Order: sequence, then structure tokens, then C-alpha cells
Amino acid sequence: MLKAISSPAGAPAPTAAMDSRNALDLYLQSQVARMTGGVSPIAMSLAFHDWWQHLAVSPGKCSELLAYWSGALAGGAQAVDVGADKRFADAAWRQWPFSGYAQVFKHAEEFWKQATCGVAGVSSHHADVVAFTARQLLDMYSPSNFLWTNPEVLGAAVASGGRSLIDGALNWRKDLCRRLAPPGATVSEPVGRTYVPGQDVALTPGEVVYRNDLIELIQYTPQTAKVYREPVLIVPSWIMKYYILDLSPHNSLVRYLVQQGHTVLMISWRNPDAEDRDLGMEDYLRRGLLAALEQADLLCDGAPVHAAGYCLGGTLLAMGAAALSAGHLDAQGKLASLTMLAAQTDFHEPGELGLFIDDSELAFLDALMWDQGYLDGDQMAASFQLLHARDLVWSRMMREYLLGERSAPNDLMAWNADATRLPFRMHSEYLRRLFLHNDLAEGRYKVAGKPVALADVRTPMFVLGTERDHVSPWRSVYKIHLLCNGPIDFVLASGGHNAGIVSEPGHANRSYYSHPANVAPIGYTSPEQWLEQAEHTEGSWWPHWQQWLARHSDRQRVAPPAMGLGRTLGPAPGRFVVQP
Repeated sequence: MLKAISSPAGAPAPTAAMDSRNALDLYLQSQVARMTGGVSPIAMSLAFHDWWQHLAVSPGKCSELLAYWSGALAGGAQAVDVGADKRFADAAWRQWPFSGYAQVFKHAEEFWKQATCGVAGVSSHHADVVAFTARQLLDMYSPSNFLWTNPEVLGAAVASGGRSLIDGALNWRKDLCRRLAPPGATVSEPVGRTYVPGQDVALTPGEVVYRNDLIELIQYTPQTAKVYREPVLIVPSWIMKYYILDLSPHNSLVRYLVQQGHTVLMISWRNPDAEDRDLGMEDYLRRGLLAALEQADLLCDGAPVHAAGYCLGGTLLAMGAAALSAGHLDAQGKLASLTMLAAQTDFHEPGELGLFIDDSELAFLDALMWDQGYLDGDQMAASFQLLHARDLVWSRMMREYLLGERSAPNDLMAWNADATRLPFRMHSEYLRRLFLHNDLAEGRYKVAGKPVALADVRTPMFVLGTERDHVSPWRSVYKIHLLCNGPIDFVLASGGHNAGIVSEPGHANRSYYSHPANVAPIGYTSPEQWLEQAEHTEGSWWPHWQQWLARHSDRQRVAPPAMGLGRTLGPAPGRFVVQP
């Protein structure tokens, strides 16, 4: 029996990296993790036990909660402005009895906010887990989610003669059929338009100039007679397909840079499968970043490189830069500058993603990945949806299944649905060494067997955070000021982790905060002080970054380098980006 379950899908036996855990334990925990979506039921129960036991010995707190709820039920509590919540923004929610439903719900939110916060003795992590879970459960039972308690839904049904409800039921049926269809099956009535890389998105002309077993390197065709000598090498996260930075022609960051006279190189990561279970972070560093950097050195005749990393790609870039600065790696290619786009280097406060990171959670997630060999893209997407369940789950279901509406498809939505997989070893190392133990920020992370310190990085840096980023909170991104000794230009852009990056000139309602060139604060300032002193600029941050790149480039422009030194492997976007 043990022999039969010790090698799922060709998996190797547990190693020291898995703490020599018993195969039977791993198998059982992997099955539990499948049922819970990777969430540890033990971690959840420990959090609630911690909270409940401390609340039980806090009679003063309990009395305050009882007084608040009694007042709310008796009508003595102050009325809440429900219109501030976009779920209740419609004027119909001001009419009885719907106004009462909304008021009770908002008072329930406030009650649980008070109940889960400020309970003496509860660990901060457990308190955050309980507060988050209570908020998610409340959002599930919002009166906006149900037919008979939502005046907008009832009004639409009356106005359409019931057609909106029929359309909603058809939408639900289509989604259910698509979800139940076996992998690879052709689904009739697909939802929305499909955006295909190379046909609808990822259209900037270029050539694949290098390929190994992990990456393709794309060199984009120059669109100016002269270019900056220093190329821009972009390192996207392998949690996502690279073409978020080359969506449609009007919102492609790659196209914008090429049009401004930059030679742009892009890494396209291969989508791993079960056979790649043993790929680790150092593989991504050596066969990804360093391999691309060496190719950039060859393609551009030794010119120093402007390296830009997005999300996890930025974290990898910071590791590589620190290792190169300390001489731990022997690699061709010099760095002219570093750009970090929504990328964390200190994970002590990683935002709501940290709710899913503790020893128990990682034990179950490791078991799940050990069984599969990777973390599936749908499983990862479910975690991100959970963080935004109010907007991505409940409000969407209300709109599509009760109002009968479908969101108009767009390129960013299509990219978001183009899921990728993460190798078991890499993802385990990433979560345990960075998120859980914060090894990179605290000097324990090793590259080539030697610890690296970001303090060794003295290359000029452009660091971008986004205001509503739940993946890389901007205050966490800002902590790079405490870790690096080189000059840092920090910019805070409007939007979230993805939409804040896809922020082309002319995009409505885009803005950013920055300090003027050469007028940055002297010495360390807190994020709040930095924001108070920063200038607010309407529009896209792209021109601001391009001007920064220009200031850190040679003034003398040169003829564009030959595409792939005359040898290319096929047109962009290449093979890897279209892998299922």
C-alpha cells in the first residue's frame, strides 16, 4: 500500500526538502487539501479556537458586543450610509423593506468587525484569519445576492417580463456545462470572445532569439532608426503569461517602449507540468534570468542592461542582482538599472495573501503539490478569487445569474483566465523561504550556496507600487528602501496589481504619485510621509518611467542591433506562451 501511494504521477519519494514526511501522511493530507481547495482545516480551527477562547474570558468585550447588537436590533444604533457600499448604491435600496435589509447587514458587518478585532491575547495572524473568514461568510449572505431581497433584481425582472431571470438561468447552465466538461472537450456556446496570443494579443512584432527548456527570449523589432544603446530586459512572473505587458496594440507596454527607441527583450516562461516538479527557484534564476542576461549581452554587444521585473519576476531579479553584486554568480552581462514593478522583497507584511501562509497551510499545500507535481492554475486562481470574493464571485454571480447580464470580454480578462502552473519545488521554496520565513529580507536566502544581501545592490532602481494591490501591497513594496543602498525612485500608481501596470497614456482615470527627479527625500521616510510629500500627476506612469530610463542611458543613440544576430527561432510570441 505504501509503495503504491509513494509515487503519484511518477513523484519521487519524500526527500529532506519535504522534512522526510511519511508517504501515507502526504497522501492523506493531499486528499484533504483537494477537498478544501488547499486550505488547512487545522489552521482554520486553531485560529477560531484562539479567538473564541480569548473572547470567552473577556466579559467586558462581550458586554460591549451585546450592547451594540441589542441597540442595532432595537433601532438605537446610528444608521449606516449604505450607499457607500457599491452593492447598495442603487436608489432602490433606500426604499422599505430593502433599506432595512441593507441596514441590518451593515450593522452585522460592524458587529463582526468589532468582535474579531481587539480581543486581547489573540495572535495577530489568527485574528486576521478570523476577521477575513467572518467577512467572507457575511459577503456570501449579503441581501444583494438573493432574488427576493435585491430590489435591482426584482425591478429588472418586472421591467423585462421575467426575461432577465431566464437569461440568468441560461448563463448559469452554460457555466455549469463548461465546468463539468472533461479536460480537452469542446464546449458549445463558449462565453465571450477568445483572445489568442499572436492573433488578438501579443501582437508587437518580434522574433524568438533564444530557447532553452525553461524560457524563450523574444527580441522585438525596432520601430525607430536609432535606439538607446542599453536594452530593456523584462522578466515577467511565471505565475502569469508574459503578454500582460503586450496585450492589444493600444495598451502594450512593450510596443510603447519600442516606439520610444528602446531595444526590448522579453522572457516567455514555459508552462511546467508534472515532469518539472523538481524545478526550484535557483533553476529559474540560472536558466531564466541569467540565461536571458547573457543573451542580452551578446545581442547588444556588451551594453549594460536595464532589467525590469514584474511581480515574482521582480523578486527574482532582486535576488539575481544581489548575487551578481556579491560575486556569487559568474555570468556575462552588466546591469545599468533595475526596475521593480509591483514586486516584494520583504514579505513580513504581504497583505491578505499572508492569511494563507503558515506552517499548517504549507504542509497541506506541499502535500497537494507533491501529489500533482505542480500547483494548478485554477487552484491558484481560486485563491485570488477568495481574496476578492465580494467583487469576483458574489457580485459577478448576482449580475450574471440574477440580472442576466454578461460582462463584455476584454483582453485583460482573457489574459487573467489564461492560467499557468507552478512546479512543486519552486512554489514550496517560494512560499516557505520568502513568505513564511522572509529569508531574502533577513539575509538568509542562499544563491549558489551563499547567502545574499540586498544591501549589496547599488544599481539605480525604479520601484513601482500600485494603490489597490492585494498581491504586493505598496507599503510592503516600499520596504525595499530599508534593504538596498542604491538610489531608489519610488512611484505609486493608481489601480491594482494588474490594471495599475496596464496603464497606457490616454487611459481614463489613471494617475500616480512621485517625487521630482533629483528632489527625492534625503534619508529614510515612512510610506505615509513619502505619500504626503509626493506630487500627484494625472495620467499614465509609463512616460515617467521611460524618461527615467532615458536619464540612465547613454545619450548617444546607435543603430538597432541585428535580430538574433542573424539567427532566429521563429516569430513572436513563440511556442511557450500558447502551451496549454
